[in-house]
Amino acid sequence: MSDKNDINNLGGADGTRNATIDAPLRKLAHTDYIVGWICALSTEHVAAQVFLDERHEGPDYVSPNDNNDYTLGRVGSHNVVIAVLPQGEYGVSSATGVAKDMLHSFPNIRIGLMVGIGGGAPSSKHDIRLGDVVVSAPRGGNGGVFQYDFGKAVQGGGFHTTGFLNQPPTFLRTAVNGLQAEYEINGHQLEEAINSILGKMPRLRKKYGRPQPSSDRLYKSTVIHPSGTEEDCISSCGNDSSMLEQRMDRTEDEDNPSIHYGLIASGNQVMKDAIIRDKLIKEKDVLCFETEAAGLMNQFPCLAIRGICDYSDSHKNNKWQGYAAMTAAAYTKDLLYRIPLYKIEAEKKISDVLSIVQEGVDKLVTVQRNKDNQEIIEWLTPINYAHQQRDFMKIRQPDTGHWFLSSEEYQTWIESDKQTLFCPGVPGAGKTIMTATVINDLYTRYKDDADIGISYLYCDYRRQNEQKAEDLVANLLKQLTQGRAAMPDFIKTLYAEFRKKPERPSLRNLSEAMRSVCLLYSKVFIIVDALDECQPADNCRKSFLSEIFKLQEGTNVNFFATARNIPDILEAFKHSSSLEISARDEDVQKYLAGNMERLPPFVLRNPELQNEIKTIISKIASGMFLIVRLHVDALVHLPTVGHVKQALQNLPKRLDVTYERAMERIETQGDAVQKLAKKVLCWLIYAKRVLSVAELQHAVAVEPNTKQLDEEFIPDKETLGSVCAGLVTFDAESDAVRLAHYTIQEYFERDGKHWFQDAEADIATACITYISFDVFEDSRADIQQRKQKFALYQYAVGFFGKHARAVPETMQLRQLILDFLGNRKKIYSASYTIKGAPPVPKAIHLAAFFGLESIIAHFLENGNDTNARDFLADTLHWAVKGE
Repeated sequence: MSDKNDINNLGGADGTRNATIDAPLRKLAHTDYIVGWICALSTEHVAAQVFLDERHEGPDYVSPNDNNDYTLGRVGSHNVVIAVLPQGEYGVSSATGVAKDMLHSFPNIRIGLMVGIGGGAPSSKHDIRLGDVVVSAPRGGNGGVFQYDFGKAVQGGGFHTTGFLNQPPTFLRTAVNGLQAEYEINGHQLEEAINSILGKMPRLRKKYGRPQPSSDRLYKSTVIHPSGTEEDCISSCGNDSSMLEQRMDRTEDEDNPSIHYGLIASGNQVMKDAIIRDKLIKEKDVLCFETEAAGLMNQFPCLAIRGICDYSDSHKNNKWQGYAAMTAAAYTKDLLYRIPLYKIEAEKKISDVLSIVQEGVDKLVTVQRNKDNQEIIEWLTPINYAHQQRDFMKIRQPDTGHWFLSSEEYQTWIESDKQTLFCPGVPGAGKTIMTATVINDLYTRYKDDADIGISYLYCDYRRQNEQKAEDLVANLLKQLTQGRAAMPDFIKTLYAEFRKKPERPSLRNLSEAMRSVCLLYSKVFIIVDALDECQPADNCRKSFLSEIFKLQEGTNVNFFATARNIPDILEAFKHSSSLEISARDEDVQKYLAGNMERLPPFVLRNPELQNEIKTIISKIASGMFLIVRLHVDALVHLPTVGHVKQALQNLPKRLDVTYERAMERIETQGDAVQKLAKKVLCWLIYAKRVLSVAELQHAVAVEPNTKQLDEEFIPDKETLGSVCAGLVTFDAESDAVRLAHYTIQEYFERDGKHWFQDAEADIATACITYISFDVFEDSRADIQQRKQKFALYQYAVGFFGKHARAVPETMQLRQLILDFLGNRKKIYSASYTIKGAPPVPKAIHLAAFFGLESIIAHFLENGNDTNARDFLADTLHWAVKGE
């Protein structure tokens, strides 16, 4: 009798035959098979076959490109498909391929089993020995198998977990629990089942029988088998008790082999390092190591069953592989007998489950990809001009600007390639609103054309530190990248190169990326408003324009820019097409008609007065939309027709006079409103950076000599703009309060200083008062919650010194500073904001940070050592840090 026939017809654990030697094998349809059993090695394949109750005829057809070798048969009432990995292949990817092919050829499979050998992970908690069986079981809310990157473990002295994997179906895990309970009560008969089969197939006994107990040696982790030697462990490592872990013999009352339930670690390489093995045991409570299950759990939700053939160290032991494969197969047969057929048939097909899972995975992948892409986008620059674009379009009077959009210059710019259109204009001419109109027109024209790129900037004198040449190019790059369906690889590469570096990409790096992204489009429109507000210092404006003009040489970029008539800007565009922007009378009339409803009711009832208003303001406009808006604002609160007519006769024609009149109107308001308006203007004009609405609300609510912020004096954000006679505007989209125009800032810096003679001192006093509030003595408070609740705190700590240095020191301010620096708890809170870490500096260090020379001198006179160290730095370091 051939061994092949023995395997074909040999029965189960009792060794009985289910068919005669010469009886033909049964042939079943592909859809009759509901259990998938995968083996990695031929040894495991043999063990699986001999535990079949019946073997069936092999398949006569499988899916195209399916290279698996299949053994078909029955265990109990379940028809089983057994597949083995290709000869010489192992690991995650190989197992994945086998499972996918199996599901294509046998689409009705409902449960999966990964059965074979593995390396044990013995510990004081788990007495794992050779021949024992480990069954994957969820632990800590995670699946029973987790994947790790062994390659990184070897090279880096640690391991890298790449994820916990999917769990097998609930009913299969329930069956494992049931069988565990049965074994605990009655013990198992795995050894007897193995011996019964080997008794019928004696030629397998040498390889698959249980080796001598003396060959089960667990060496201490520090004992390493010499590499490159063919000698066995006894010859090369010895058998001395000092080299081995001492273990008690198992008694007759203990299962031998023993069954263990827990976490299996799966990687692409065989674990041969006892140190890393012990590390994973300690950190993850791992019971076993193997190389295939991680490739299956998410593609083929299965139960991993492993017979232990070695101890995952350098002392590999081939003697136990056959027997370990038999114990795993014997356990698997007991488990299948435990599961009723109807339970499996009631389960969804694995292929159906995977399609549902894949849909979810695809969604998660998309979400993660979007998250990763957004991280890259925000890394390029957090500045977003879309809010400003929406704000400006809300301000724009409907149906204005048609003269510009229909002009020959604009139409030529739209239709031609590599064109530049420069649009100068006087201050207040409406350049920004026209820019917003152009951007809106481009998006409307090309909303369905993914090959057209649009990118724009609004330069702002208040954001000098955020609008260096590199920042501007990065923002254009960001917008064009967002316009692509997928994140370009060169942007990912740029991010990977610089994300962990302290420095940002250079202008050259960004320009190269900009050129690459422009080449992805058939045409790109770049629109930049208010180039005159882009700082000329450090050649910022010149460098930026140079990069844009160079970009046009190699890519199809059309460039649109607005600016005042500044000589160096006019020189830069001397060879470009030009179209001056000004407030055309037709647009002024539309604006005035659309804003009549803002005026008092008696004006709306008087058409003649309305016409007079339109006529007079139109004549005064002189091409400036800004002056039109300010003059309308000046009429809004007048009480009678006479007052309106009187105001019309005295409307100034120059912006500076208009601003002076606006301040005079503020002076006529009640004391409380006048005081609030001046505070708002003071902070907006002299703040060292752009303030958020919340910061400004807190700033104007601070009163001198107070110990806490009285929230009842915090004004609504709408009030912040309404009390300032049209000089301040509130942008709803960007949630910002700002000066209505750059020329207002220029007026107060040049001609209007008399309105705010003590501005810097008032702001410095407000800042030191704010950071001295009693609430900041609580050093245990959550920093993030504190920042949210006390909006001005970060600004006050960061810029107090710059305001204080800008004015002669007064006794009152000096005492406020000394009182603050004399409070250790308040210093602690401030240092947390400065450094984002808990070290507590000395008072002299904060004085150095703020740049307060007279205060430093005071401390030196009182015996402070400038070289005294805090946890991070000395006084000089703090002085540099505060610059």
